[in-house]
Amino acid sequence: MSYPNIYENSTTTLLISRLNKLNANAAPKWGKMNVAQMLHHVNLIYDTAFHKYDPKTPTFVKFMLKMFVKDTVVGDKPYKKNSPTAKYLVMTSDFGFEKEKEALISNFKDAEEKGPTYFESKDSNGFGKLTAKEWSHMLYKHIDHHYSQFGV
Repeated sequence: MSYPNIYENSTTTLLISRLNKLNANAAPKWGKMNVAQMLHHVNLIYDTAFHKYDPKTPTFVKFMLKMFVKDTVVGDKPYKKNSPTAKYLVMTSDFGFEKEKEALISNFKDAEEKGPTYFESKDSNGFGKLTAKEWSHMLYKHIDHHYSQFGV
């Protein structure tokens, strides 16, 4: 499956349009997160990509992730419902829907503005260096998965 390119304005517009269909009371079709937690969860992926948040992943864990998980995360197949997630991405606290929504819009725009040159060979938290295409796939697949979780 081919995914839209996060570095293109048309993709940013599409992602924001889908985001605007959510509201603070949206209920998930599966999973444990509420909508604000989901938005914070997605924002953390962008925050790690932009090094605003840098959780430490032990070397052995990185090796295992690269060997057994990377292709699932950056590859062409969509994520399965209730897929396992890293501990730092499990949301149990409460977050403000509007604040997280604004942050996500900003992250979408930042990724587009930074473009593929910024992301090419950029080190990821768990998978080592990724190509710009792998970053695009990972970021788009992740938000698409969670938008589907909330029916948008």
